[in-house]
Amino acid sequence: MVILIFFLAHWFLSLFCQTFFLHRYASHKMFTMNTFWERFFYGFTIIVQGSSFLNPRAYAIMHRMHHAYSDTEKDPHSPHFFKDVWQMTMSTKDIYLNYAKHNIEPEKPFRGNYPEWKFMDWVTNSWAVRILFGLGYLAFYIAFATHWWMFLLLPIHFFMSPIHGAIVNWCGHKYGYSSFDNHDHSKNSIPVDVFLMGELMQNNHHKSPNSLNFAKKWYEFDPTYPVILVLAKLRIIQLKR
Repeated sequence: MVILIFFLAHWFLSLFCQTFFLHRYASHKMFTMNTFWERFFYGFTIIVQGSSFLNPRAYAIMHRMHHAYSDTEKDPHSPHFFKDVWQMTMSTKDIYLNYAKHNIEPEKPFRGNYPEWKFMDWVTNSWAVRILFGLGYLAFYIAFATHWWMFLLLPIHFFMSPIHGAIVNWCGHKYGYSSFDNHDHSKNSIPVDVFLMGELMQNNHHKSPNSLNFAKKWYEFDPTYPVILVLAKLRIIQLKR
């Protein structure tokens, strides 16, 4: 039971940081927050994503490119130019690392207005830090696992964020239904997206990239949206008019 709770907590907290902080805030600036809360969520994202932490700057650049070039050859992760999800993920990794390490600079429209914390970026880009997180997961399993098969979950912990990204980028542009013609292959994979906290409503999101709520039809539900409303009510974030 302890291992299951730990796995689900890691899955959903990591996913929340990806959709709330990296996607809706860093990439789209759907809402604002002061410096304290930006640093808080930056640090929280580092902690919960752990060994698979995604740099907000690199994530934002790639995601903006994805919207500008959706399902074309310039899209950094369209599934329609790769034979399988592994090939797409490896290609995405290379593009991501080039931006995370400042090996290349993005086109001008994709620059700026994303959270940066140079010291923490330097720390988290270290393999030593990522390995320490991985050893922490292993130690937890050694302490609390009650069956050998539980250790098979460890690779998911190690690569949690890329796994989330692979599911969203592959399924969200291949499987499901389209409510809007966005001139791409974006799909709503499932109408009630509890598993990926709204991220699999890609067709809706590509129709209205700056809309806080990824659900558009009465039968759809984006579980991250009510969380955002609560955070706004608490004045932790400020919604744009």
